[in-house]
Amino acid sequence: MKRKNIIIAFILLLSCVVTLPSCSNTKTGFTKLLKSDDRDLMFNEAVAYYEKGSYVKALQLFDRIAVLVKGTDKEEPLNYYYAQCYYEQSDYVLANYYFKRYVSQFPFSRRADECAYLAAICKYMESSSYSLDPTPTTEAISELQSYINTYPQSDKIEMCNVYIDELRNKLEEKDYQIALMYYKMEEYKAAVVCFNNILKDYPSTTHREEIMYRIVCAQYEFAKNSVTDKKKDR
Repeated sequence: MKRKNIIIAFILLLSCVVTLPSCSNTKTGFTKLLKSDDRDLMFNEAVAYYEKGSYVKALQLFDRIAVLVKGTDKEEPLNYYYAQCYYEQSDYVLANYYFKRYVSQFPFSRRADECAYLAAICKYMESSSYSLDPTPTTEAISELQSYINTYPQSDKIEMCNVYIDELRNKLEEKDYQIALMYYKMEEYKAAVVCFNNILKDYPSTTHREEIMYRIVCAQYEFAKNSVTDKKKDR
């Protein structure tokens, strides 16, 4: 048993010795590539890293040659891959920024439609629960609507409308919960205002029947708790 353990340990040690030089060579190769002056080689290798899912290394190479490819036929694809690297890493804030910058710099590119859509999707991905800050949600609705207005013939319009409905439902739910909070706190006047705003802003709300009932209840409670000389009118 002891002899067997020694043999296993020896095999493991041997595998480490064999593997380490190859790892070292890989790192050395990438470092040499970063120091290269061959922009075509670096660009092709950056794309290869991107396609393998090595987005950090791809970004390092794209950063290195960004100035070198300005004004060449590689400037446009570099900016596209650059934004995509952040998107694939789920860094939606930076991806949104670089997708929008791409559209601004290359508005007539065949990829402009795709990048405008992905910029809006990044905002959609930033939207969180209705109970949290609604700013990313309203920004996402705005960017999706802007995409619809800019590319009305796109085959992505239907999906954009689905996303917008989902985001509006979040905003509606937040407003509804705020109104409900006022109601439960017996702030009936504020509750009525909030409930009425929901009916105005979201005419197809699924809460319509309940909201109308709570408005009546809130108005009744507000009147009942008023000073004596105002009760009758209220």
